[in-house]
Amino acid sequence: MFSALKSHWFQLRSQKIIDLFGSDTERVKNFSIRFNDLYFDYSKTLIDPIAKKLLIDLCESTNLKGASESMLVGDPINSTENRAVLHSALRNLNATPIYFDRANIMPSVLDTLGSMEHFANNVRNGSWCGSGGKISEIVNIGIGGSDLGPSMATSALSPYHDGPRCHFVSNIDGAHITEQLRNLNPRKTLLIISSKTFTTIETMTNAITAKNWLLAGGGDPARQIVAISSALSRTADFGIPDNLVFGFANWVGGRFSLWGPTGLPLMLAIGPEDFRSFLRGGYEVDQHFKSTDWSHNLPVMLALVGIWHHQICDFCTRAILPYDQRLALLPSYLQQLEMESNGKGVTKTGNNLEYPAGPIVWGAPGTNGQHAFFQLLHQGKQIVPCEFMVAINSHEAELSHHHHLLIANCLAQSEALMLGCDKRQTEEHLVNEFLGKELAFQVSHRTFSGNRPSTTLIYPKLTPKLLGNIIAIYEYRVFVEGIILNINSFDQWGVELGKKLALQLSKIISGQEISTGRDPSTQALIDFVRQHQIDKESTG
Repeated sequence: MFSALKSHWFQLRSQKIIDLFGSDTERVKNFSIRFNDLYFDYSKTLIDPIAKKLLIDLCESTNLKGASESMLVGDPINSTENRAVLHSALRNLNATPIYFDRANIMPSVLDTLGSMEHFANNVRNGSWCGSGGKISEIVNIGIGGSDLGPSMATSALSPYHDGPRCHFVSNIDGAHITEQLRNLNPRKTLLIISSKTFTTIETMTNAITAKNWLLAGGGDPARQIVAISSALSRTADFGIPDNLVFGFANWVGGRFSLWGPTGLPLMLAIGPEDFRSFLRGGYEVDQHFKSTDWSHNLPVMLALVGIWHHQICDFCTRAILPYDQRLALLPSYLQQLEMESNGKGVTKTGNNLEYPAGPIVWGAPGTNGQHAFFQLLHQGKQIVPCEFMVAINSHEAELSHHHHLLIANCLAQSEALMLGCDKRQTEEHLVNEFLGKELAFQVSHRTFSGNRPSTTLIYPKLTPKLLGNIIAIYEYRVFVEGIILNINSFDQWGVELGKKLALQLSKIISGQEISTGRDPSTQALIDFVRQHQIDKESTG
């Protein structure tokens, strides 16, 4: 499937990206996309018109159109779990009918949204109170998709907060919940326990601890604990009445669930109206993806750039670099979205892949990253494609001079990665400072090879709708890459084995069971832990 692209890459790889602009005076126009208020530039990559055509041909040869239609009409494209993938229905505010098992699911989706809005309004206006009065704090307890999405989005949209303060607990490490609850009033705190199955060990352990904290502090569990779950019997056993359980169907995967009840903390923070604006942003991308030809389709071209860099050029990682402090959690969110979705080793039919699938996704906000890992990006032997994003305007109008510097740094880094600074240029910069052998020595350390690819996504300002645009674009990127790679992007069996072993080991670590049959290394670690636990207990 990739042979023609590989062959073309071997011809291109010795060229300079900057030279492509000289051979095509329309390159910037031809290798950029405008969608509503977003501008996506991928001209600083070593993709030429031939490579672009071959990449778009992949969409045709893998029947991306048919696969897209199958997903959006509710076919069970998650084959290992026999599930549909219909998270886009959660942002379908136009209520266009969407069918699953021959039934229109939109009435149910909108009923749930209405219930969320009714509850959020009551909490925000004080008609739904805790034992100590109006709710002032929200603590969301979840992990994975039940934490990364709402915590990222809530942080991103902090300028729009006019509701209770939101806190997030995910790690089973007792330090996390201790620090989050330390200064909160249990009589004015609402707990949101977010787990579809209500069995996730980390979440339920934290939930029990939080419930005990609430009770000890005089809180009212009947009014101060709600659940995001589909397991009504388990939520009832926990003491949560059904009217305080907001559920979603199994056609919504956890890492795609922010658009629905998992987004309740965000709705409580910014209000139902702005939450709907967030949903409309996602819906706009749905329509763009469905109706736009591949060459002008932003999520499709973002995916094809990713395929080019990873599967064709063998660049195994990609750096997400938002020059937007409020998007500090976006790299972690996209890390789960992409690596849990496409970190696979077999095709949809179960055959071993002949090439690596999902890339390693990581990153940090600019300008912090510049003083942490950009040294490697500029002068390391490995090439890391970089994905920059930046807002033209900030929410802090009185600090515009800060923002001008921020934008300048973003644009300068992508320019520097592409252009580099060769030996001659470096000598010219240093000739008045060093002479002779010292000049040659200094030049060797200060030369930049350049020719390192990047993309840039620019937008006017980070708003609820714009954030909805960005998240949906990356969701579709995952889908497109999965179709082209012939993998199932919507299961995650790789997380299960470690969880199963952890349940076994927890009984051994706590002394409830004796360890037998473990490998020598793990047994030695168990023995070391147990010995020091015993020493501490005996001397405490």
